[in-house]
Amino acid sequence: MVNSTKVVPMSSIRSGRLLGCLVLALAMLAIPRASFAQDIRVSIGIAPPILPFYDQPRIPGDGYIWTPGYWARGWDDYYWVPGTWVLPPEVGFLWTPGYWGWGAGGYRWHEGWWGPHVGFYGGVNYGYGYNGVGYDGGYWSSGRFFYNTRVNHIDAGIIHNTYDRPVVSRGTRISYNGGRGGISARPTRQQESFTRENRVAPTGDQSRHVHDAILNPSQRYSANRGAPPVAATPRPAAFTDRDVVPARRAQPQRAQPQRAQPQRAQPQQAQPQRAQPQRAQPQQAQPQRAQPQRDQPQRAQPQRDQPQR
Repeated sequence: MVNSTKVVPMSSIRSGRLLGCLVLALAMLAIPRASFAQDIRVSIGIAPPILPFYDQPRIPGDGYIWTPGYWARGWDDYYWVPGTWVLPPEVGFLWTPGYWGWGAGGYRWHEGWWGPHVGFYGGVNYGYGYNGVGYDGGYWSSGRFFYNTRVNHIDAGIIHNTYDRPVVSRGTRISYNGGRGGISARPTRQQESFTRENRVAPTGDQSRHVHDAILNPSQRYSANRGAPPVAATPRPAAFTDRDVVPARRAQPQRAQPQRAQPQRAQPQQAQPQRAQPQRAQPQQAQPQRAQPQRDQPQRAQPQRDQPQR
């Protein structure tokens, strides 16, 4: 009897995965910019990983707006789409990042969009001005974009339309809204009204950026374990540029409690100083014990005069 079971080579499996990723990437590229699709109907049962830490590359020129990186879903794994500087499709438009949200028993991706205002993006703290609500990285005025140097890597010698304003960071690196362990933020009425404005889908450069990320095996979570080698790029799809930034581990946050240890040790150093006045008290009492010894010779003088009488 001949066994008719066929062994599928690993190369065929890998080719199938690559083909699936390619089909998904081409479908994203085929979405027209004018016909904006609000959500990509993909429901995943596994929550996306936490956001990695990375430095922002220097802005390539005036007019660019920062779009943060995020975890997207490929054929069978999450992959990291690097943060990058993008030219907006229109003057006066701002970027609302996409986000993963829990609903109907799974996590669904809500696509980002361009518009006059920054809408709801799940309360996710993407950093560099996108701290969960709105955008603190800059604003439009008289047809020019002004950059907040507190959260943007700007060359002040080239770009002069800047300002300096402190930004409050919420610190969490959770990358999804709702579900177990997710962010509990909900859109306000004002944020909901922004969805009824004139919105534009991601630009062609952004779509190519996603396309290149999904075809890069090192960007997969199973390969980089949450630390993608290309975490941010100076321009869309510039994965081999010399200014590409890799992810870094969350070591700075772990080091913060160590900086606070010297403050806890200060009261211990002050304790010996408080004990010094207590040691000096017995010395003050010694002169009082010596006073009776000075009175004894005076009592002995009348005894020496008795033999003369």
